[in-house]
Amino acid sequence: MKLIIVSGRSGSGKSTALHVLEDLGYYCIDNLPIGLLFPLTREAAANQNAPGRLDKMAVSIDARNLSDELANFEEIYRKLHADNIQVEIIYLDADEQSLLQRFHATRRKHPLSDDQTSLREAISSEKALLEPLSRLSDLYINTKGLSMYELRDMVKQRVAGRKDQELALLFQSFGFKHGVPLDSDFVFDVRCLPNPYWDTRLRKFTGTDQPVIEFLENEPASRKMINDLTGFLETWIPSFADSNRSYMTISIGCTGGQHRSVYICEQLRRHFREHRTNVQVRHTELPHLQARKEV
Repeated sequence: MKLIIVSGRSGSGKSTALHVLEDLGYYCIDNLPIGLLFPLTREAAANQNAPGRLDKMAVSIDARNLSDELANFEEIYRKLHADNIQVEIIYLDADEQSLLQRFHATRRKHPLSDDQTSLREAISSEKALLEPLSRLSDLYINTKGLSMYELRDMVKQRVAGRKDQELALLFQSFGFKHGVPLDSDFVFDVRCLPNPYWDTRLRKFTGTDQPVIEFLENEPASRKMINDLTGFLETWIPSFADSNRSYMTISIGCTGGQHRSVYICEQLRRHFREHRTNVQVRHTELPHLQARKEV
């Protein structure tokens, strides 16, 4: 039986992720008390041969659980594995300012705030309470800057396209001037490569456009960078897969996240898709670039 636990701070997108899993055929329960995990999974295991059996379940666990149960979550997690439950944890989060803005926009009350606890204090304490789940997470998603639809697509791509026990790869381009993505497992800096931005004819294009592709393909440093990165990743990805790792996010950064990092990510995706079934790419800055062009 497979169990996906969705967790994260309030306002990070847990409900959206749970709705995606429901669409993918998971039996979903929102805000499940941790103490009910064992009765739920054992009931499901006992009825595996019944019609409509619950062989795929997803539950949302948040800070409304008792603090003692949250603190002891690691022990519960290990007991679930001992019961032969295939457990995965998806943890969603965003920076404090983004969470504050979301609560102000929706005018919702934070579950931990009260007359003595401000919204900012509640958001901060919630992070500490959920640390046992974030530390054990298989997939960490930083939802800062993601729309509901982008988050839905990301969860669907990373969960639906992955076969059991298969490592799902995400190559993610970004711009260092906008900050390093917090959901990165590896970060590689390609700012040492020649920058198409300084050619005014190429400035308006991105790393997915043929003029930029041709510019970088003609640079020996670009080819060497790709060869070195593929060699490193081919060497070490199997070791992560052997340690039961389910997801890996590899972030490639240049200055603005428009040219070099995008090109390198696309080349890595093309290479690894030749012998892996779940390889995704995400360009964090390109949607913002398109939005600025439309304004």
